[in-house]
Amino acid sequence: MPRLTQEQKKLNHDKIVEAAGRGFRTRGVNGIGIAELMKAAEMTHGGFYNHFDSKDDLALEVIREGFNSSLAALAGIRAEHPGSARAGLDHMVDQYLNDVHRDHPEIGCASAALVTDAGREGVAAQSAYQHGLDGFFSVITDMVLENASQSGTDLDAEQAREQAITLFSQMVGALALSRAVAKSSPELADEIIQANRTRLKQA
Repeated sequence: MPRLTQEQKKLNHDKIVEAAGRGFRTRGVNGIGIAELMKAAEMTHGGFYNHFDSKDDLALEVIREGFNSSLAALAGIRAEHPGSARAGLDHMVDQYLNDVHRDHPEIGCASAALVTDAGREGVAAQSAYQHGLDGFFSVITDMVLENASQSGTDLDAEQAREQAITLFSQMVGALALSRAVAKSSPELADEIIQANRTRLKQA
């Protein structure tokens, strides 16, 4: 058999990460096996070990890539509102807390979809998740400080970081709660989303 080119090897690697990202977000890291992930990636089971030493290594990359993707989306939101940090913050809340994001965790932010998995995993997975959180906290802190400056509010860096941590934590919690009851009580799930969107955009 001909040897794979580096380009093809990278494409296969990325296909595995994408399939795992969808599978882990939907069913949890322990809810789907390597054989099923490789089938979803349209590759053979044995090919997995050409790219990863273990499923844990794959989970680390999924967490890292998931946060990188979400932070890139947040950067795009900021770029859309260069003159108004308040508009950027509101846009962020709207993008995070909505029924599409709730009902499709497979394409959503790793922060909410993998929060429970990170809590159950070891130090390596939690460190990867923490790195992603640090990225969100840093960017949102900057946005909060910009908003304070633009609105003439007296706010120091420590207070802004506290607001950023609170804001993001509430977004993750609200999405997780809404997902927890989306099938048993769609009305309550929608209420949770809407109530938090309203309150967080007033903060």
